[in-house]
Amino acid sequence: MSKFADHNFAKQKVLIRVDFNVPLNDKYEITDDTRIRAAIPTIKKVISDGGSVILMSHFGRPKDGPTEKYSLQHLVPHIYKLLNESAGKPVKVFFANDCIGEQAYLTAGMLSPGEVLLLENLRFYKEEEKGDEKFAEKLSKLGDVYVNDAFGTAHRAHASTAVIAKFFPGDKKMFGLLMEAEVASAEKVLHQSEKPFVAIIGGAKVSDKILIIENLLERATDIIIGGGMAYTFMKAAGGNIGKSLCEEDRLDTASELIKKAEAKGVCIHLPSDSIIADKFAADAETSVSPSNNVPDGWMGLDIGPNACEQFCNVIKHSKTILWNGPMGVFEMEKFQHGTKAVATAIAEATEDGSFSLVGGGDSVAAVNQFGFADKVSYVSTGGGALLEYFEGKVLPGIAAIQS
Repeated sequence: MSKFADHNFAKQKVLIRVDFNVPLNDKYEITDDTRIRAAIPTIKKVISDGGSVILMSHFGRPKDGPTEKYSLQHLVPHIYKLLNESAGKPVKVFFANDCIGEQAYLTAGMLSPGEVLLLENLRFYKEEEKGDEKFAEKLSKLGDVYVNDAFGTAHRAHASTAVIAKFFPGDKKMFGLLMEAEVASAEKVLHQSEKPFVAIIGGAKVSDKILIIENLLERATDIIIGGGMAYTFMKAAGGNIGKSLCEEDRLDTASELIKKAEAKGVCIHLPSDSIIADKFAADAETSVSPSNNVPDGWMGLDIGPNACEQFCNVIKHSKTILWNGPMGVFEMEKFQHGTKAVATAIAEATEDGSFSLVGGGDSVAAVNQFGFADKVSYVSTGGGALLEYFEGKVLPGIAAIQS
């Protein structure tokens, strides 16, 4: 497998799979460009070497082929702006209204060194998600080199993320800078973690996080559980949780996980107290209650002050930190204190030399919202992909390059 930084892309047409599946408002304006910004260093390296770039991405979930709403054309002005923010020589960005076919091949063929072409949405073809080999081969004809820089889709065995790699020899397929950094950060936590290693797992459902918790029981010294899923654990341990979120069909699972942790000497930390509310609303009445004794008619919507102190203490004494999922309903100001306290503790531990990896949509949104994105070691762009990686699954987009 070639290393991206060591490769000279001069006079080569470089086909880069990016993840430009970004949110747009009803005026087709980008509301969060994190994923595009994350790919810019990879694109700029190819350009500075004297290569030309062909970008391919999916966008949304189009059901019936090409539609205006899901056209990648809306992104062209912003990609142009980002690439030219600090460029000496202006970078031209072209658009092909198809990802295969005559126009795509002609436009790609006419690209000069230093120019960029964005192809139309890959998912306008059903063959993309089916992992169709013929479709992948058609895409492969657009470039001399294949670069996968889309960690967010690495867990999908789609034509452009996994199948396409077989049409390029080993020295002509590689990860981009973003993918390299994502894989290195995940590997560091999963296989080279310094102890104590705390995994902070939050969110609504235990069912979403069973596999990740089971896999981390082999590696972590401490697992902190917050968010709605904590109440399933509380009820499983015999507590009263009022009308807090609870997956009744996962009570046995929660009990099993606690027993497995005890057997392996892993400390599971549940919130000792909670901020409780009389309804799920920003204007709810609130109070503080022990998490295992929530009054009837009330629900836990954030971790309480004692839990904050308890969790932050564990985080500050850890050398490796993985954070996936918020501690409460942080979108509402009344219930964001716990998530903010955890984010602050992670930032402080990182400053003291710990390695911290934040992944998963809500955790990433939280560190961005509270201004901590540059105070942790790494913020992952891949929600589902990172989760599957930590569940111990083989990710097709990574395996296709490494094999």
